[in-house]
Amino acid sequence: MMSPESAGDAVDRECMTRAITAGARSRCLAPPNPWVGAVVRTGDGTMYEGSTEQVGGRHAEIVALDAAGTDAVGSTLYVTLEPCSHHGRTPPCVEAVMASGVTRVVVGIEDPDPLVAGTGVEALRSAGITVDVGVQAAQVVNQLRPYLKHRITGRPWVVLKLAASTDGRTAAPNGTSQWITSPEARADGHRLRAESDAILVGAGTIRRDDPSLTVRDYHDPAVPERGGLDPRRIVLGSIPLDAAVHPCTEVKGELGDVLDQLGDEGVIQLLVEGGSKVAGEFHRAGLVDRYVLYLAPALFGGSDAPGLFGGHGAFDISEVWRGRFTSAERIGEDLRLELTTLETVPSDPSAGSA
Repeated sequence: MMSPESAGDAVDRECMTRAITAGARSRCLAPPNPWVGAVVRTGDGTMYEGSTEQVGGRHAEIVALDAAGTDAVGSTLYVTLEPCSHHGRTPPCVEAVMASGVTRVVVGIEDPDPLVAGTGVEALRSAGITVDVGVQAAQVVNQLRPYLKHRITGRPWVVLKLAASTDGRTAAPNGTSQWITSPEARADGHRLRAESDAILVGAGTIRRDDPSLTVRDYHDPAVPERGGLDPRRIVLGSIPLDAAVHPCTEVKGELGDVLDQLGDEGVIQLLVEGGSKVAGEFHRAGLVDRYVLYLAPALFGGSDAPGLFGGHGAFDISEVWRGRFTSAERIGEDLRLELTTLETVPSDPSAGSA
């Protein structure tokens, strides 16, 4: 028989899982704010959900509390990220939580933003509200990794998207490459664009392919206008004035400096779609946090077709980059593999704070 304590833990996990699912619904809507989810659970088990609205709108916990209304009195609030305690584009969420009549708040992880960093939890506890931190923390960290990295390091989370044949070739020897992967894989790639604040390519890709780098093949129901999904377009180098990618930002210099600049400008996730030269430069500099590789069931069958990375790779087996596979999924006729570096942001920013 389940003990009362373990039963309570199970309810907490279930409600936080629902909050995580709610947060996912605002993934393309909330940035540059974090995509947070919240659930208000009343004494009789009724639940009200909320997720972060577009910039300037309500945060997740306020959406959930507004939905609950007077039912929030005596309830428990579950929120994936610590409620804010400072005035920004909206008033502090802790004030609304304290005024709602909620008696307990369960937080997935604390917010590493220096403007919050535990002060939200402290304010709630000082008001006599019970606060527990760390429920489903690993899942919340996984969902908010781009935001967490940005707040901890000041740099965006870098996603490198690659597409190739199964033998690792990205184009034919004569330069033709459209299309190696299926329409389904390309649509999934546009989802990655929609989730990113900016997309970066090299000037060579612009001159060769003249892409627009917009989100055409993916629609998120949470975003009212498809154009609202289009990320900022960043080009390494100079390009013609009539290039389809305009309006864009042309940048030069060390890649680390570029990331610092973009981070200062509020870019939380950067999608790198450049050709093999740019991909190789980011990879060798150790600047990629997540690799997304689409493999088509096709074989060029030779060494004369270009590969995924330009430039010199590891000379010795001891120098080979090694990460971890985080997912493998069939997309249309293709396979999407995801890898991350072995060293990422801390696994649990709230450790030791419960």
